[in-house]
Amino acid sequence: MAEFIPRFNVLKLGWRALRLRKTPLTAAAPQIRRFNSSCGPNSFGLLFDIDGVLVRGRTPIPAAKQCFRKLVDGNGKYKVPVVFVTNAGNCVRQTKAEQLSHLLEVEVSPDQVMLSHSPLRVFSQFHKMCVLVSGQGPVLEVAHNLGFQNALTIDMLREAYPLLDVVDHNRRPKDVVPPSKELPQIEAVVLFGEPIRWETNLQLIVDVLLTNGRPGNTVTSIKYPHIPVLACNMDLLWMAEAKNPRFGHGMFLVCLESIYKKITGYDLQYEALIGKPSVVTYNYAELLIRQQAESLGWTEPVQRLYAIGDNPMADIYGANLYNRYLQSMRHARAQVQAQGGSASQVAGDIQCETVDDAKNSGKVMVGGSYEHRLPEGCSSILVCTGVYNRDQQDLPPDQTVTEQRIFHGHRDFRFDPNLTQPSYVVHDVLEAVELVFQQEGWPLE
Repeated sequence: MAEFIPRFNVLKLGWRALRLRKTPLTAAAPQIRRFNSSCGPNSFGLLFDIDGVLVRGRTPIPAAKQCFRKLVDGNGKYKVPVVFVTNAGNCVRQTKAEQLSHLLEVEVSPDQVMLSHSPLRVFSQFHKMCVLVSGQGPVLEVAHNLGFQNALTIDMLREAYPLLDVVDHNRRPKDVVPPSKELPQIEAVVLFGEPIRWETNLQLIVDVLLTNGRPGNTVTSIKYPHIPVLACNMDLLWMAEAKNPRFGHGMFLVCLESIYKKITGYDLQYEALIGKPSVVTYNYAELLIRQQAESLGWTEPVQRLYAIGDNPMADIYGANLYNRYLQSMRHARAQVQAQGGSASQVAGDIQCETVDDAKNSGKVMVGGSYEHRLPEGCSSILVCTGVYNRDQQDLPPDQTVTEQRIFHGHRDFRFDPNLTQPSYVVHDVLEAVELVFQQEGWPLE
């Protein structure tokens, strides 16, 4: 993996001037200007969501296999840079790459896979801390893979303090209560994804926050702000095999925030919110796209990104937010250069004052210097095979995709209808890719 760039000072810009206009349902205008084929084919990359776009649970969406058969040549080499950007986080990249290779019947490299927690690699200031990790699957392996050197799991906490988890009577200590074991003070909490036993994780995480990282101690007063909390994957809902969306990690965060607020009277604070729709996720994805372009032998930088997803509140919001970030970066660089400065003077951690979460998730740039050429824009493409289903939307003729809907985004992201409006709406991922190649003037066959 390429080296990462540490955080830089925040450069605040006027984002309101860059508001995206609303777009109609079926013929939405792209958020970036079109380029003709004279620019050459080596000019764009594709970002694919997974659940609801390529698969439903463990079942591939039929159009996905057709799509990827067209995206590779006779030798199995991708025609354009492709990166899979998912908010899932219950495994390591190697495992997800193997799953995708099997389901799509094309070779997928771990270097093409970005999980919700992948950007935590750049949060090195937490890597030597004692952290409590929450989620399911190989959470310790995931933590160590990301660089965390001293991680504890919820199960390790339960074992050390057997009296803490008592909702399930069958899990309570029987007869003789075993003695507690001393663990090091927990300095931060890292939430990878939704756990299996929500009541256990909610109870123990709140215990850790109330006791300043010493859950075996008595709470005598509320220390606020609490120890840092880093959360990955804010999806309230996601699409599996069921006919209706299922609860995601965002729903678990709603529960945790509500419980902490009810007990303490204070808002739960996040040191970082990682995963779509945070800007750092797309910065990281852009790094992977650049690496894929280099592996294909491309010598010119990728000019345009197309993000394909099924969730207006995560995939579309995130792609549009990143597009706004890119426009602001271009504007800032132009201003600096007009004054005789260089692009390196432009901070990469621009804070979006009106829509971003203003947690460190939006204030980290990764992979490369600020001299490198960023994409000129990122267009969002909404498919109807997952969370969003056009056939199930009871919309009047003059109403666009996400107007007047209940906001399903995270608490710390302000609802901006412009950011949930896709550049394009298509039926499935095959139509999405065909549309992109048509826009680029490059035959897909």
